[in-house]
Amino acid sequence: MALLDSLPRHIFSSRGWGLLAAGAVSLLCAQVMGRRDLLVLGVLLLVLPLISLAGIRVVKPRFRVYREFSPSTVETDSITTVRLAVARTGVGTGRVIMEERLPPRFGESPAFRFPARSASGGTSRYEYHLRSGKRGQFTIGPVTAEFTDPFGLSLHRHAIDDGDTLTVTPAAVELPVTGLAGARGNDGITATRTRANPSDDDVMTREYRHGDPMRRVHWPATARHGALMVRQEESVTTPEATVILDHRYVAHSSGYSPVFGSTGDDGSELVTSDTFEWAVTAAMSVAAHLAELNYSLRFLDAAGEPAFHRSSSAPEPDSEEYSGATGLQSIAESLAAIQLTGPHHARRDHDSVRREHAGGADPAQSVFDDRLMDKLVAHRMRGPVLALLGKISLAEARALAPAAGYAANAFAVVITDKPAECHEALEALRLGGWRAVAVEAATSLPAAWTYFDEGDAAMWTAAADVRRGAEVGP
Repeated sequence: MALLDSLPRHIFSSRGWGLLAAGAVSLLCAQVMGRRDLLVLGVLLLVLPLISLAGIRVVKPRFRVYREFSPSTVETDSITTVRLAVARTGVGTGRVIMEERLPPRFGESPAFRFPARSASGGTSRYEYHLRSGKRGQFTIGPVTAEFTDPFGLSLHRHAIDDGDTLTVTPAAVELPVTGLAGARGNDGITATRTRANPSDDDVMTREYRHGDPMRRVHWPATARHGALMVRQEESVTTPEATVILDHRYVAHSSGYSPVFGSTGDDGSELVTSDTFEWAVTAAMSVAAHLAELNYSLRFLDAAGEPAFHRSSSAPEPDSEEYSGATGLQSIAESLAAIQLTGPHHARRDHDSVRREHAGGADPAQSVFDDRLMDKLVAHRMRGPVLALLGKISLAEARALAPAAGYAANAFAVVITDKPAECHEALEALRLGGWRAVAVEAATSLPAAWTYFDEGDAAMWTAAADVRRGAEVGP
């Protein structure tokens, strides 16, 4: 029995190997004893497993697989339920053992028998659960089936579907209410009520027009004016916010060294780093926070391009504007597989260092330039701008600094392993009117968020003065 267990199990079952062994022994005995009946028995015992093996490889059973994820996209550390429905479409065979192939991070692959005990209408249904601690897109499946012939002698395993993609999005962290949104109010809506008369009744009313419903008549104003007055419909504008997400490799790789996350054998690993993961979580959290305040959102990268144009999970890679629940879902899916871009072995030689100290940007990196500024000018003063940056040079900070003049409020978070080394870059941003702070990847996101309210009031006032100067300047 131990010998049978050591034989390959993907060709013949234990029964098949047993028949082959018995056939070989029968042939040997027929040769020694000269018995024709043993010769016939030996040939039969050898041929039967071989015919069975050829049969299940020529006539392959066919199946149709339906796979459903509930929810269809799942946040990190949350559970999604996978439902499988397997139906036979070809000729029947013996027993079938099936297995759902999973990426290694999900643990052991589930196995099940077909048909299931609860099968109905020729379809067997199965269910299991998955959880991922990291964002990304993962191929779930295919289902592989191990077939046997009706006699249980031979085995054959092959995939019966192509698998499906599970999208795991970053989970948003709840952020405390701060003054980042400016004077928009808790509902994120600004009402325009500008009138010449300072009286609130006059601001809120106008003369009655034919067709106005009587329920809108404002009786106090009617008594004062001696004519029918109705409540004025308020002009409502939707607030906007712009998020600049820096996903350059050189900005998020510590010391310009390779970062973890090279592509693995399951195709699910991303080129990322601890600081970039912090930025991704921050982007998702800010988007969810502002969406609750009815903000429309715009995502750009450091070069002024749509932030998700290189994300393999983005439903609309070339889109940069999002609004409502649909827009928030699109942002979440886009962030699922976003990764660091650009050269992976950038070097900073003495010439580039001299250019930075001279105030000139490295011509090889076209970031924070006119393209980004033009995008911000197009939405000038329509809402706050939040920049989620990696480690930036002094030259890059000086190039980005004037962008604060195009925002109602400008906030910058520099995520780096060594915040103390970013002092000059932060000062350059603050001189341009940004509220800027440097944090580590271990910093709590809510703590970094509240820093903008808890920071030095005089510094924030100075930043606002700089922006006002930019507004009235030439």
